[in-house]
Amino acid sequence: MSTPQMSVQLYSVRHALQADQDAALGRLAALGLTNVEAFDFVHRAEELAAALARHGLSAPTGHAGFLSPDGASAASLDETFRAARRLGVEILFDPFVPAARWADEEEIARTAALLNDAAERAADHGLRVGYHNHSQEFVHTVAGVNAFDCFADRLNPEVVLEIDLFWASAGGNDVVALLDRLGSRVGALHVKDGPVIDDPFTSGAPFDPADTGQVAPGRGRIRLDDALSAAPHAEYAVIEFDHYDGDIFEGIAAGVTYLNGKGIA
Repeated sequence: MSTPQMSVQLYSVRHALQADQDAALGRLAALGLTNVEAFDFVHRAEELAAALARHGLSAPTGHAGFLSPDGASAASLDETFRAARRLGVEILFDPFVPAARWADEEEIARTAALLNDAAERAADHGLRVGYHNHSQEFVHTVAGVNAFDCFADRLNPEVVLEIDLFWASAGGNDVVALLDRLGSRVGALHVKDGPVIDDPFTSGAPFDPADTGQVAPGRGRIRLDDALSAAPHAEYAVIEFDHYDGDIFEGIAAGVTYLNGKGIA
């Protein structure tokens, strides 16, 4: 069993980054973090790479949308992958495929094929790619299994999965059983906590992340301790909040303390 490296998804501090990027990155570094997970970087990779370097931060993982059928052209993929490598990203995750595409087996197969093809192109850039779940991937049954399992079974071995434990729980999963099923496919975890809620993405109602009740890791009802043990191949444990009702840096600091307590730094 390997020990994952700690990271934080920069989306958690998006408002602070918008207000003062250097100050926000400095505060993350001051918490003892050395890794971050980048988002929305494709057209500002040079700027963000320089800012991270100023604060001794690296971005070994990142999020960028590349599984849209209209956005998966060779040119757009290469642009995305070049930006990722400029930033130092080693594993790039597509963070969201809309709910409607998880209700149909042909659409699931197409999404898996797009990701497999992207993995081949990414390898030319020295990059791995994968997918980050929310909850909508789990609520439909296709070919006798939930849509996400159907999708995962169609992926090539080099494709990496990043399991968001909060959203996987919202999709109706026992997160430990899910991780046991996925095994070595899981290369990263989003260590996120809160109440056990129902999937909001397939209801059609407006979704407000402030309503999810997310709290610092270890303070909610998600089985984080067991999940960390059930993902022995995970390379990264990424703290993230879609919303935090309080000082976001205090929430992240509590997440750092929680993961430090598990031997993760």
